[in-house]
Amino acid sequence: MKSALAVLLCPLVLVAVSGFGQQQPPPQEVDQWHLKNYPFDNPNLPVEQRIDNLLSLMTIDEKIDCFGTDTGVPRLGVPNIGSSEGIHGLVQRQPRPGRPPIPTTQFPQPPGMGDTWDPDLVRRAGDVEGYEARYITQTPRYNRQVLMDWGPQSDLARDPLWGRSEEVYGEDPFLNGTMAVAFVQGLQGDNPKYWQAAALLKHFLANENEDDRNISSSNFDERLFWEYYSVPFRMGFQEGGARALMASYNAWNGTPMAINPVLRSVVIDKWHADVISSDGGAVTLLVDARHTFPNQEAAVVATFHAGINQYLDKYRDEMHEALKSGQITEAEIDDALRRKFRIEFKLGLLDPPDIVPYTRIRQTGDEPAPWDTERDRSVSRKIALESVVLLKNENSFLPLDKNKIKSIAVIGPLADVVHWDWYGGTPPYAITPLQGIRNEVGPNVKLNYAPDDSIADEDQALMAAKESDVAVVVVGNNPTCGDEAHAWYSSPGHGGGITLPCTVPSDGREGRDRETIHLYQEQLIKQVFIENPHTVVILIASFPFDINWTEANVPAILTMAQSSQDEGTALAKVLFGDYDPGGHLVRTWPKSIDQLPPKMDYNIRDGFTYMYFKGKPLYPFGFGLSYTTFRFSDLRTSSPRLAKDGTVTVSVDVTNTGSRVGDEVVQLYVNWPHSAVERPREELEGFQRVTVQPGETKAVSIELPASLLAYWDVKASAFRVESEPVRVMVGDSSASLPLSTPLQVK
Repeated sequence: MKSALAVLLCPLVLVAVSGFGQQQPPPQEVDQWHLKNYPFDNPNLPVEQRIDNLLSLMTIDEKIDCFGTDTGVPRLGVPNIGSSEGIHGLVQRQPRPGRPPIPTTQFPQPPGMGDTWDPDLVRRAGDVEGYEARYITQTPRYNRQVLMDWGPQSDLARDPLWGRSEEVYGEDPFLNGTMAVAFVQGLQGDNPKYWQAAALLKHFLANENEDDRNISSSNFDERLFWEYYSVPFRMGFQEGGARALMASYNAWNGTPMAINPVLRSVVIDKWHADVISSDGGAVTLLVDARHTFPNQEAAVVATFHAGINQYLDKYRDEMHEALKSGQITEAEIDDALRRKFRIEFKLGLLDPPDIVPYTRIRQTGDEPAPWDTERDRSVSRKIALESVVLLKNENSFLPLDKNKIKSIAVIGPLADVVHWDWYGGTPPYAITPLQGIRNEVGPNVKLNYAPDDSIADEDQALMAAKESDVAVVVVGNNPTCGDEAHAWYSSPGHGGGITLPCTVPSDGREGRDRETIHLYQEQLIKQVFIENPHTVVILIASFPFDINWTEANVPAILTMAQSSQDEGTALAKVLFGDYDPGGHLVRTWPKSIDQLPPKMDYNIRDGFTYMYFKGKPLYPFGFGLSYTTFRFSDLRTSSPRLAKDGTVTVSVDVTNTGSRVGDEVVQLYVNWPHSAVERPREELEGFQRVTVQPGETKAVSIELPASLLAYWDVKASAFRVESEPVRVMVGDSSASLPLSTPLQVK
């Protein structure tokens, strides 16, 4: 029998777009395929019938082997789906014998992707990643299978001290869910039958503390489960079409997520998930850290019955023993594998190549790899540009005029480096801020560079600032705390706890929460400002910082998330006015952590997120300035009443009152002045990024379905839309909502 994998990798023509047509093979080719293969290879049979046949042909050893990340059955010609990290670019940097790192397009960390407020652009980023995953998998010389990509990260940045908040889109459930939907759709493609790649959402659920995560419990009520913490996951499944997720290390209300009944009652039964993966080492933690079970076999049996059908842990021997003792039956194994093999068929790995459009994505000659093409690089540049947020611009200090400036001091430890995080790959190129500025100004402007990573460099930095027309200080965090990312990947059992130190209290990452939100480099900013008041601060940051002194004194501040291959290009184009900044923050920036509840308080009503924040933040959720100015006017709804099962259109006019073309982010919020239950002060229910020419007025319309206004009725175990007047508010941040109108819900 001819291997399905061999047929999959036969020479085909590379197509450089992802919107493939559905080409059907001549009938005789399909017939020949059927004659050479088992019934499970027959694309004309129902998928469930094909899975029945496949399972009937597999040995019990082959079945149990498929509960790892390798789904291949070589004896039957069943190819492996494979897997890869992929929250902001495919991660293929892990060096192994005969397998050097593969460069892939690297976008800004998810908070930066969120800062764009542009879900269509995030969808295009997902498409780039899915395309590159297919390309690597189907190009024989790479010898890798990476079609299940572990992303998007769909948790919420409830607390700025959380070390992994660098991995998520923001703090708002609707925004995060919208971005997760977009990324999933881009990754999996728009073909009605087949997927380009498979998304695996992580980490379910409320995985928002790193310290003691192996033994901690995230405690909150049923309403917060449905209205906040699970929203991006639910949207990713029900609206995005995802079919896989990873359970988190933590417990919810005392029950570890790897064995939590919600995996079956909600994720499988309501959202129709096919693959539920344990996290790395999570099953062992149920024995060693939590002492929930006496041994690994008991933990494997419990997680299996909870719905886990992919293990990143030791499980094979234990599953064999459990099968012998009757704790697990082969029928249960078949049921669990059935869900997993549905992904195999969605990817078209067992269908004739001619009817699976994505099999054309591969290297066939000397053509450039996708990450070296303008198609992928243009998406990278665009998302980097749109992610830049202007936090302050006193007296229109920016943009800088490169025709008038003779010298620029570029200062700081992040000025000539692009930091990669633990979930970033190897980029095809990386432009640092210094390189971007040099490329932008050319040879006619003198650059005085000082890294400031020693006492001598500090003196050099101050001298550079004093002798230059403008000082640009580039500071921020280190997303690996200075440890090389590959050291973590190569260490065994990383899920069991990470103890590598962070020497800077405000740095964080997986396995370590931040101790403070104070920027330790603010002292450098102060010293440079004393020498040269014409100072711009560029904060390349994975997290919010309490830069109160900088906000009060420095004339201009820009911020951008870490780990974009086009970091320097984007910052330079914004700095010198070739691109007008239009990014907006997706997290509340407190003035101090004293404004926040304790880290382990998962009841956000106590003061977390813009919805319940107490006091005035340094920068509010949704905040972002521009080089131009905008005016909102004529807020209107398509109807003064909204049926409980209906939708109303909210429209507003946006006028560019300045002299430059720019992007504005129209944000729609709602509050419930007469609700029978406690509601947020305001909640984001829609948004749209729009480009407006100088003097132009654009009408922006946003759909508002009544379902977004519902709360979870605990007694009825269902969402309920109240009959009450709500207030619809529109503006450019959660703290700037100049227009509002009542809307009666009937």
